[in-house]
Amino acid sequence: MQESDQCPKYSSLVGHLMSVFEEFMLILNLYSVKTSSGVFADSVTSVSVWERNSVSLNSDLTEINDDVIQWRFGDKNTVIAEINKQFDRITVYDDVLDGRFRDRLKLDKQTGSLTITNTGTEHAGVYKLQIKSEIKPFILAVYGGLESVSVKKGDSVSINSDLTEMKDDDVIQWRIKNNLIAEINKRLKGITVYDDVLDGRFRDRLKLDDQTGSLTITNTIFRDTDNYEQEINYKRMIFSVNVYDDNLVMEGDSVTLDSDTEMMDGVRILWLFGPETTLITGINKRPKGITVYDDVLDGRFRDRLKLDNQTGSLTITNTTTEHTGDYKLLINSAIKRFSLTVFTRLPVPIISNSSYCSSSSCSLVCSSVVNVSDVTLSWYKGMSVLSSISVCDLSISLSLPLEVEYQDKNTYSCVLNNPISNQTTHLDIHTLCHTCADSVHCCGPIEAVIRLVLSALVGVATVIILVYDIRSRRAERDQAHIHTSGT
Repeated sequence: MQESDQCPKYSSLVGHLMSVFEEFMLILNLYSVKTSSGVFADSVTSVSVWERNSVSLNSDLTEINDDVIQWRFGDKNTVIAEINKQFDRITVYDDVLDGRFRDRLKLDKQTGSLTITNTGTEHAGVYKLQIKSEIKPFILAVYGGLESVSVKKGDSVSINSDLTEMKDDDVIQWRIKNNLIAEINKRLKGITVYDDVLDGRFRDRLKLDDQTGSLTITNTIFRDTDNYEQEINYKRMIFSVNVYDDNLVMEGDSVTLDSDTEMMDGVRILWLFGPETTLITGINKRPKGITVYDDVLDGRFRDRLKLDNQTGSLTITNTTTEHTGDYKLLINSAIKRFSLTVFTRLPVPIISNSSYCSSSSCSLVCSSVVNVSDVTLSWYKGMSVLSSISVCDLSISLSLPLEVEYQDKNTYSCVLNNPISNQTTHLDIHTLCHTCADSVHCCGPIEAVIRLVLSALVGVATVIILVYDIRSRRAERDQAHIHTSGT
């Protein structure tokens, strides 16, 4: 491995990667390089580098004695650099191959060794150092980086190749610890999944996309947690897949983190918690002992942990929000991951009459005071949501109005919830909503005032009409009297 010290985050993978490169020797018969005389090269040097790092292809010469040496790349043996001792000239061909080597090549004038700086996956492939009729071949693998993918146990996960479409001569292979588990060979138009490798753990659970080469693992299990290597024409990517078990529980309840295994003699189990991976309990079958570390983390697990001696599963009783976090189970050298979220119990929402009602409908308000974040207050009609309000703040009063027709025979309810479904409380509202028998006593003060004003207006109008009628009749009578007197 070249320049591995420049990538400390990958240091834990160095030993594993070194074993990966041993398989290069198994495919040399496919990439053997002939000399001009038709004799196969005696040896091929395999070199790897992480993307954006530098790598040197060493000539193993102490001094150049020949007039011309050349470095070639790829299937077409394109010359990318050369040294001419006769003219004391070093030439780098920046513009060949779409300029992929521009400003990246350095030649050692003394030894002829080639250094490639700021490498990319496009620099992966076969290099040849030609000195007269002799050729020294190199295979350079460029790793595009480490990508991490997390998936909940039982779900499917896709590891994407970043290809939009495979070319006609592409070969994509997927491996785990040097074990070939799946491949697509466009040259042979074949897709192969190796069900029997690794004890058959992937049987009927691997799918390959014939357009992009992406790998999908269905119905994931804990044993799928591993580093997956993808190779496309010497270009390699490493994907770290982490399968975890997601658990939700309400404060005060118990939860069991299932180990999904059976304890055997000589097996050692350790449970760790939090970002600092604090040891909280463990089992060692050889001395047959269970140890619980009550005093760690301010004693938050004191008298709450129970270990199953047969399976190693961990039960946490009387949970609190302090137990929310990531748990790791170490079974000898294997690791299983669990995520636990403990939610605070929510209060029951209160439904009350508003100050306003009418003869045809009833107006209600659902309210609650909560001291937790990320909750939602909703009105439901049957199973359908009518309206909702969500808050992220702590210690806030929530209220949500609803107007219902008296003749409506649907069932309504008010729900206060967060991700725990059994924290929802449904309340029947019909006991609070009655038809008004007497508008004065039933209805609110605003409607009562409006009705009084309307009644007063009607009364005034009636008086005005009566007065006008009386005056009109009196005027007619007086007019008739004057007419009689004149006659």
